[in-house]
Amino acid sequence: MPTIRVEDGRELMYAEWGEPNGVPIFSLHGTPGCRLNRPAEEEKVAAEGVRLVTYDRPGYGGSDRHHGRQVVDCVGDVEALADALGIERFGVTGGSGGGPHALAVGARLPERVFAVHCVVGCAPYEAEGLDWFGGMDPENVKEFGWALEGEDVLTEELVKEEAAARARVAEDPSTVLGDFELSGADRAVLADPRVHRIIMESIAEECRRGVGGWVDDDLCFVTPWGFDVTELTVPVEVRYGATDVLVPAAHGDWLAAHVPGAVVVKDSDEGHMSTPDRTIQELARLARKA
Repeated sequence: MPTIRVEDGRELMYAEWGEPNGVPIFSLHGTPGCRLNRPAEEEKVAAEGVRLVTYDRPGYGGSDRHHGRQVVDCVGDVEALADALGIERFGVTGGSGGGPHALAVGARLPERVFAVHCVVGCAPYEAEGLDWFGGMDPENVKEFGWALEGEDVLTEELVKEEAAARARVAEDPSTVLGDFELSGADRAVLADPRVHRIIMESIAEECRRGVGGWVDDDLCFVTPWGFDVTELTVPVEVRYGATDVLVPAAHGDWLAAHVPGAVVVKDSDEGHMSTPDRTIQELARLARKA
């Protein structure tokens, strides 16, 4: 996979999918994740006229770690990657842990971003009026509890979590999330063989250099993001599911109320994950905003 080197000397690994001459869209992966988290059927991405760019956030996959990073620090990385690829204007979509990062890019690069989709993204930890842990599955509460205890505790625990997830996926990719009490909608997505292939490819890659990227993601979600969502001036769609237990719907409600002019899509029957077909539809809708 190709790489670029950013201003501070770090190397970022990226990938491109779909139509090389299509509408450029950066897709920012979840937590944990990597550049291989992409739509299951690349030919459908191309058919929608989308040039999809993914990359490993620092510490994941083939990208060097950026220790102590904030959410906002992804802006410089995305801008450097866009420059290297000759992309002037682009859309940004981010799911789950990628959601706050997508909002940061839209907030700080309004002259280059034509629209942002924040899909099941979390709200800031210090968000006023939000019970951040309310409705969250105990497994996620436990993980962010480790983050609040500090980097050493979080690292030790995520090493064990990552090893356990690999072992589960080797037996059955649909069990990647282990003991989470998922909604029926999410269990249906995880039962899809198309999704299994992406899970198996990505889990082998995302922590191949260790859990540093995952650690840094969790830490940056429970500390100040480095920007405010009220800065956003570009078109933003906030989409989330009412039955989500990883990032509860209250987070989406908060973002919907605080991102200026956000178009809000709250799916009453959906959880945290999108079906492969829904993902393609979302990319096509974002591309039409170019």
